[in-house]
Amino acid sequence: MTTTTPGPSSALRGAVGTAHPRIEGRDKVTGAARYAGEIPYPELAHGWLVLSTVARGRILAVETGPVLAVPGVLTVLHHGNAPRLRTDYIGMLGVPPDPTSAVFQDDRVPFAGWPVALVVAETPEVAREAAEALVVTYEREPHDTELVAGHPGAYAADGPVPAETEKGDLEARLADSAFVVDEEYTTPEEQHSMMEPHAATARWDGGRLEVVDSNQGVGWVQSELAAMFSLDASAVRVRSEHIGGGFGSKGLRAHQVSAVMAATALQRPVRVVLTRRQTFSLGGYRSPTTQRVRLGAAPDGRLLALEHRSLNQTSTVYEFVEPGAGIARAMYDAEAHRTANHVVRLDVPSPTWMRAPGEAPGSFAVEAALDELAARAGLDPIDLRLRNEPEFGPVSGLPFSSRNLAACFHEGARRFGWAGRDPRPGIRRDGRWLLGTGTAAASFGAGAAPSTALVTAEADGSFTVRITAADIGTGARTALTLIAADALETTPDRVRVRIGDSDFGPAMIAGGSMGTRSWAWAVTAAAAELRDRLAVTTGIPPEGITVRSDTTEALGALAQKERRSYGAQFAEVAVDTATGEIRVRRMLGIFAAGRIVNPLTARNQLVGGMTWGISMALHEEAVRDRNTGGHYAPDLAGYHIATHADVPDVEADWVDDHDPDDPVGIKGVGEIGIVGAAAAVANAVHHATGVRHRHLPIRPDRVVEAAGPAGGAEPAHREGRAVTPR
Repeated sequence: MTTTTPGPSSALRGAVGTAHPRIEGRDKVTGAARYAGEIPYPELAHGWLVLSTVARGRILAVETGPVLAVPGVLTVLHHGNAPRLRTDYIGMLGVPPDPTSAVFQDDRVPFAGWPVALVVAETPEVAREAAEALVVTYEREPHDTELVAGHPGAYAADGPVPAETEKGDLEARLADSAFVVDEEYTTPEEQHSMMEPHAATARWDGGRLEVVDSNQGVGWVQSELAAMFSLDASAVRVRSEHIGGGFGSKGLRAHQVSAVMAATALQRPVRVVLTRRQTFSLGGYRSPTTQRVRLGAAPDGRLLALEHRSLNQTSTVYEFVEPGAGIARAMYDAEAHRTANHVVRLDVPSPTWMRAPGEAPGSFAVEAALDELAARAGLDPIDLRLRNEPEFGPVSGLPFSSRNLAACFHEGARRFGWAGRDPRPGIRRDGRWLLGTGTAAASFGAGAAPSTALVTAEADGSFTVRITAADIGTGARTALTLIAADALETTPDRVRVRIGDSDFGPAMIAGGSMGTRSWAWAVTAAAAELRDRLAVTTGIPPEGITVRSDTTEALGALAQKERRSYGAQFAEVAVDTATGEIRVRRMLGIFAAGRIVNPLTARNQLVGGMTWGISMALHEEAVRDRNTGGHYAPDLAGYHIATHADVPDVEADWVDDHDPDDPVGIKGVGEIGIVGAAAAVANAVHHATGVRHRHLPIRPDRVVEAAGPAGGAEPAHREGRAVTPR
């Protein structure tokens, strides 16, 4: 029997906080890491989804005969022959399932791109050809796909947070204000468009359902599939080792459910992969928003009144709230404070979570409005924000666990060179380019959810960590290795972290910037108990010594506080008002996001979020045809995103920030990078041109139109430079 135990030489090497390359990096760049859509199985069949071509109506007929006669076609599933699914349950996230994933249950069509059939064949080529040949007849009905402010169908919806909050007399405080901003801001529909498409393979193995998938939480998908197919949770295993991006969309979707249906019908493995175009309908998206912001301030810039109202669309079969007004509840206080999240049901696919849900579009409106207020009050935009730093949560009234936003602005202003900025718009030039700089604040929640972890001391002196985590490209596997090494008082090379298997027990999904924080808590707790066990153990048996943790009780005992990450975004742009071109010359983000576990991957996450903010400000816009209900050009040729040429100089860094209530001191960096980034770019465009753009993206045609006949000379609709109190 080997009795190796950790010795003094391996203790406290301080892995957390040091830059470490990804544990699986070599496998990914050499192709050894296999993703859900490329793992081989004997007798694998391939399914291809058929989506509706009408925006609303009924299916009258599915002509399966000719398709079933195609050589290689195995079956066609549709509402007439598919098994009945259970949908009367509440899922892991506390909401019922989206009927879009409960495929083929009736003849109704609620939006263009609704799944109407699955063709299964011996090869993906045959499945696709047959699916494209399948004739489906519909009865069309009138549809409405356009989100507009003041839509008569809008209503207040709670979603993940209360729909409305209010204190004080808003109208009275607005009337008392020296400076008032009352404007509408809009953001368009945005698509996740991750590198790896959605893919799942389902098979039955000895009476147990196994699904190999690309998702953000194997426990999440396992529990949903078990409930939907009326199976015991122990009868379902979901694995997802490598994921090529998720951003909120990789939960339970139509492809997993249809793959399970087909595998059950054929009793052989079936794989279903969504095409890029299909993800525009079935992968979820960020809803467009229309937002009204009203601000009232005293002569010194102190906010007296704040109102933020946000409206988003949802499908007619499922309610999803994009909580755009939520950020105002955490960032700025006023004597009169009102926020509201409203939705309207349209004949469109269901939106879903997307990187920094609520905060990304909400921060654009609030931070642009604050920039407008600063201009009207004759105040520096940073000074205005610092004057309005709250002592407690503006709505919750809770103390902050830590709030180092001021430190972010001070450090960012120093490094960006903000002190030399001429506040007047339209002054700086570089040849044909007008130059401007802008800033915005950022904030995102820093929560944690109950999780379990298994940590084993192996007989050879190494350690194995098993946790139902998901690495969606963030470097979570590597971060957990560093955290486990420190918690076990050993070195990272003696720790193996296994993730992405629902058999490891319940744990938080990769979402809400809560994944690594939640998993780290569980790993740290298990490691501490294991160290105690090893201290009184004379030897380690061949099977090792395993400890299981559960953080439910510890998290439940936490005092209530406002726990958030913060940041300050800075951007410099060059604008040619004759051509409409906007070039972001440089961006800087300084963040207070808790203890940084791995600076290498954390910086990548922050820069990635900021890049997405550039894309949000200038490029991304999924447009629907009102006549058909479908998208124009639903692919990466028609849906524009920022590329390397659009991002010449983006820098992210952080200030010291520590959450004393967290065992590792971390908060999360996955989403804070995008928050405020689009607003900083938009504010910089205003500083360059004097024209305020309140509707994203700031396309070249909008720049040219706003500039008017003057073109590259003085913009026609420049905001006045004189400050006139109200």
